[in-house]
Amino acid sequence: MVEKAAVWEKMIHHLKEENLDEFRSYFFELHPYDRAKFFLKLDQTDRMHVYHFLSPEEMASVFENVKEDKKRLHMLLNEMNPAFAAKMFEHMNVDDAVDVLNELSKDQVASYLAIMDAQVAKSIRELLNYEQFTAGSIMTTEFISIRANQTVRSVMEKLRKEAPDAETIYYLYVTDEEKHLAGVLSLRDLIVHEDETIIADIMKKNVYSVSVGDDQEEAARKMKDYNFLALPVVDFQNHLLGIVTVDDIIDVLDEEASDDYSKLAAVSDVDSYDYNSISAARKRLPWLIILLFLGMFTASLIGRFEETLNKVATLALFIPLIAGMAGNTGTQSLAVAVRRLATEDGASEKVWKIVLKEAGTGVITGTVCGVVVALIIFVWKQELFLGLLVGISILATLTVATIAGALIPLIMHRLHIDPAVASGPFITTINDMISILIYFGMATMFMNYL
Repeated sequence: MVEKAAVWEKMIHHLKEENLDEFRSYFFELHPYDRAKFFLKLDQTDRMHVYHFLSPEEMASVFENVKEDKKRLHMLLNEMNPAFAAKMFEHMNVDDAVDVLNELSKDQVASYLAIMDAQVAKSIRELLNYEQFTAGSIMTTEFISIRANQTVRSVMEKLRKEAPDAETIYYLYVTDEEKHLAGVLSLRDLIVHEDETIIADIMKKNVYSVSVGDDQEEAARKMKDYNFLALPVVDFQNHLLGIVTVDDIIDVLDEEASDDYSKLAAVSDVDSYDYNSISAARKRLPWLIILLFLGMFTASLIGRFEETLNKVATLALFIPLIAGMAGNTGTQSLAVAVRRLATEDGASEKVWKIVLKEAGTGVITGTVCGVVVALIIFVWKQELFLGLLVGISILATLTVATIAGALIPLIMHRLHIDPAVASGPFITTINDMISILIYFGMATMFMNYL
C-alpha cells in the first residue's frame, strides 16, 4: 500500500510538471482498476491534464472502471470536450457505454450519438431501446459467431481477426444463415481438435440461453447455476442478439443485493452515500412516517388495555421483551423466506411447506424461550402464574411472528410484488401489534390469577 501511494505521488508530480512520457510510463504499468482509482482521486485541474495526456481510446479503459461511481459521471463528462467523450464512448465496450449513457438525460445521449461513428452509434442505440434491468439492457453485441460448416482452421483464422474487438472469446456461438442460435463451442474444444475438424461435429447443440426480455436476475441465476462465463441472449424466434458476460453479472448481483438490502432496511437507496442531510431525510421520511402511524396504532392497542395495566402494573415490565422477541424472530423468518424465494429451490417449493417449516421453527424457539423466561420470572418475582403468562405469551407470539415473517413475503411473491418490500421494520411493527394483542389479551382473560 505504501509502494502504491509513493507511485501515485510520483504520477501526480509528473502531471503537475506536465511530464507526458514519465506519467504515461507509470500510468500504464497500473492495472486498469487502479488507473481508475487513481483518476478518481485527482482534483479537476489534474484531471484536465489527464484528458490531454491520454487518447480517447486509452481513456475508455479508465472510464469502464469509473462507470460504477454514478454520482460523479455527470461531473466527469461535463469536464470533457464533447467530441473527446464521444470518441471515448466509441472505444468502450458497447454494454459499458450503454450503462453510462443510461445515467444521462435523453438530450445528452442524443448529442453524443450524433457525433459518434454511425455504426457504433447504431449498436448503442439498439441496446438503449431495451428496458432497464432486463437481459437485453446488460448484453453486449461484441461477440463472435461462426457457422456449423466451417473447419477449426477457418474459425481460428477468424478469431485472429475479430478477437481484438470481441468482449470475450471463451465461447463461440454457432448460428445458421438466418442468425438462429444453433450451437456453442468453447475455446478449449476449438484448440484441442484438428484443423480440418468440422464445427458441426464438435459443437454442443443443447445451448442454454435467456430471452432478451427476461429479468437480469434470471440471467444471473442461470450463469451461477451452470458456471458460465457468458450466456447468449435471444429473441422469441431464437435469433442470437448478444451475450451477457460474467463481469456484467457480478454488477447485477451487487445491484440486486444492494436493492434488497435497501428494501429490508426500509431505506430508498442504501448505496447512495448521500451526505446531503436534507436529501437523505427526504428519501427516508416516507418510510418513517408510515412506520410512525403503525407505531401509533400499536400505542393505541396498549391504551385499550389500560385497565389491565392499572390493576397489574408489573405487566408493563415485559412489554419490550415480548415485542422485541416477536420483531426479532419475524425478521429472521422474513430473511429466510426472501432468500428462498430468490433461489430456484425457493421459487419452486410449495408455499405451505415453507410456512410449515417456519411454524415448526417458531414453536421450538418459542417453547425454549418461553420456558427460560418463565423460570427467570419465577425466581426473580416469586410469581409462578406471571412467569407462565409471559412464557406462554412468548411461545404464542414467536410462533405467530415466525409464520407472519414467512407468509407475508410469500403472499407478495404470489401477487408479483417484490418480497423484499416486506422489510424488517414493517415486519417488526406488525409483530409488535400481534404480540401486544396476544400478551394483554391473555393477561385480561386470566386477570383473576395475577
